[in-house]
Amino acid sequence: MNTITRPTMLLSLLLGICMTAQAQQDASCNPDGAALVQARALLQSTPLIDGHNDLPWVIREATGGDVRAYGLEGNIEGDTDIPRLRAGLVGAQFWSVWIPGEIDPIDYGRVQMEEIDIARQIIKAYPDTFELALTADDIERVFKAGKIASLLGMEGGYALYNSLGAMRSFYELGVRYMTLTHNVSLDWVDAALGEQLHGGLTPFGRAMIKEMNRTGMIVDLAHTSPAVMHQALDVTQSPVIWSHAAARALVDHPRNVPDDVLKRVADNGGLVMVTFVPSFLSQEVWDMEETLWDTAGSLELISEYRKAWLAYDAEHGAKRATLDQLIAHIEHVRDVAGIDHIGLGSDYWGMPDGPIGLEDVSGFPRLFAALICRGWSDADLRKLAGQNLLRVMREVETVAARLQRETPPSSATIEDLDQATTKLTKEDATEDK
Repeated sequence: MNTITRPTMLLSLLLGICMTAQAQQDASCNPDGAALVQARALLQSTPLIDGHNDLPWVIREATGGDVRAYGLEGNIEGDTDIPRLRAGLVGAQFWSVWIPGEIDPIDYGRVQMEEIDIARQIIKAYPDTFELALTADDIERVFKAGKIASLLGMEGGYALYNSLGAMRSFYELGVRYMTLTHNVSLDWVDAALGEQLHGGLTPFGRAMIKEMNRTGMIVDLAHTSPAVMHQALDVTQSPVIWSHAAARALVDHPRNVPDDVLKRVADNGGLVMVTFVPSFLSQEVWDMEETLWDTAGSLELISEYRKAWLAYDAEHGAKRATLDQLIAHIEHVRDVAGIDHIGLGSDYWGMPDGPIGLEDVSGFPRLFAALICRGWSDADLRKLAGQNLLRVMREVETVAARLQRETPPSSATIEDLDQATTKLTKEDATEDK
């Protein structure tokens, strides 16, 4: 006996009609035609906010930090320059002021300050194109003025030297998010690709999260271990972000975000900014990169990585991620975390390995055109482009204002909060002697 009710049959019929219409749209939509025109119009009215671009380090390697000598008016080799930023309709950019954890720790502070200086030089050297933004309101104001709002994101807390005061000082210098670590674990936080020293965050690491909330520094969980992700979500009072990551359910890359974490992002109000890094998007590329980096483990410069990559391509054939694979990650994060919790964090860093169609910063409209062809609404596209990030920033700013009224700056030290761990380490060292 057929037990399907009339309402159920009607619902099934409507669903079938919708799926058929979607399939017809996908088949007939031309991402290089009307959809691209629509995408460009949308990005001219809503700021596209990219969460991560390593141009300051690229300039450092190429010219020693001489921004003018690099030639942003039309650089040929790299993936980022002013003409291509304009073609890509980038409305706001977080410039990553990354420093590698592998350098001598004595140099952390100097190199970090130099990276901030290079980013600020980019902004000052081209005042008709860039303007420093410190708040969500600044982003919207600068965008309306026809410029690219420029923000600083500090990738890795190495130059803090385990100091809450240093974190506050970097905020005063204009840094608006801090990735807790990079690929080397710190004394208070484990990196996804680093040695697992603490099982996540130490007590001082939890204090760092709280003080970042109070200061207004956005907590960036890119590069952290899953344990850190969960523990930070337990502690934070503000929304967190992943400035450049993708979905681990699709590619088993240690830097990607597992589903059990994605399911918590909505409750936090946070944001996963999906990256364009091919090894995060394609299992085939990740498998290849593991082999490539094993044979090139001593490489330090982006130019050396570029040569190794191109040599591998010549010998084995090029492997590239695709636009469809990027979209699969975007839609997976949307489906698990929710439409209000996705953004874009390209992580362009001067390598010749961008996904097909997104080889440089000019490609953003092509991504949005492809999403239009998949049936994304303008409202959802605006959230992806930048509205979600603006909401996160405003919530972080609101929480910081409240906490600053309630509590003074913390003077906690790692020696005090992680005393048991420090003491154990010292005792072990004594026994070893």
